[in-house]
Amino acid sequence: MRRAPRVSIIVPAYGVAHLLGDALASLQGQHRQDWEAIVVDDGAPDDVAAAFARFADDPRFRLLRTDNQGVSTARNRAIAASTAPFVALLDGDDLYDPTYLDRMLAAIEADAALAFVGCDAICFGAGERAPRRYSAIYSMAGPVSLERVLNREMNIFVAAIIRREALDAIGGFDGGLVASEDLDLWIRLLAAGWGGAVLAEPLVRYRRRPGSLSSSARRLLVGSCLAYRKASAALEGRAEQATADRMLAACAQMLRWMDGEALILGGDVAAGLPLLAGAERRSRRWRIAMSVMRRAPRLAAFLLRIRPWLPGPSRSPGGGVPPETTGRTDRGALTAPSPIKR
Repeated sequence: MRRAPRVSIIVPAYGVAHLLGDALASLQGQHRQDWEAIVVDDGAPDDVAAAFARFADDPRFRLLRTDNQGVSTARNRAIAASTAPFVALLDGDDLYDPTYLDRMLAAIEADAALAFVGCDAICFGAGERAPRRYSAIYSMAGPVSLERVLNREMNIFVAAIIRREALDAIGGFDGGLVASEDLDLWIRLLAAGWGGAVLAEPLVRYRRRPGSLSSSARRLLVGSCLAYRKASAALEGRAEQATADRMLAACAQMLRWMDGEALILGGDVAAGLPLLAGAERRSRRWRIAMSVMRRAPRLAAFLLRIRPWLPGPSRSPGGGVPPETTGRTDRGALTAPSPIKR
């Protein structure tokens, strides 16, 4: 008789049928074998069932087919169909290191106050000249606290392991968020009084893909704004509310800047230029570009196109705004939540 699983692994597979086999094979290669995996096909445009077929004989795998309501709902439905006391997250195009379950379960089982444990990852694929650590892009050093997660001083990579008791207590993922639902989850767990931890080892291979949600800067920024708006309301009267409000204001400003750039590049300089108010504080490149654009608006679109080749950027003061919203080259000064690919 098969042992009851200690951990349920949730694998959303929308749009990644051609990569799903690598993810599932990485589960079969785990040193620890007391797991179950729920693969979710939530109306994917590709053939997830065909990709899953070669794993169907392994009783630890189940395929859950449902309508499309977004990645949060897909995960929530899979979690509801699972049975183990711990839940681990794996995107259908990423891979676990063979020691992932060993290390992550040991860490979360050692402290009953922990709602989740994250880890570092190796980024590879689109936009990566060579594999590099997630922590080389996003800050992961130091303790996990509500204040530091809100402020993006601590970033939790999405392939974390979560205590079911804690997840159930806060109602799972918020199906109303189009992005940054992982950031929202960590905030709500920490705000509820649970703890979190991060292992320094890179226990996941994180595949970057063109067209994934993590490459859609505006959707991520909108999701971050919604997450911070929720956090501000939930933290009313608490010291951390000020951080949520400040981050919401920063995200809203970045959204205005992004929309201003889009309008200018689309030919509507008169509507776009006012939205760039304050952009000169972002870097030396922006100071040069904004100074010229105000004097010669007809050059605005041209300047936005050549801005990456203007004299190099200075570090942005304060930090804390998602780097996806500022472009890949600005990441050195800023931090962001782990993106969910969709």
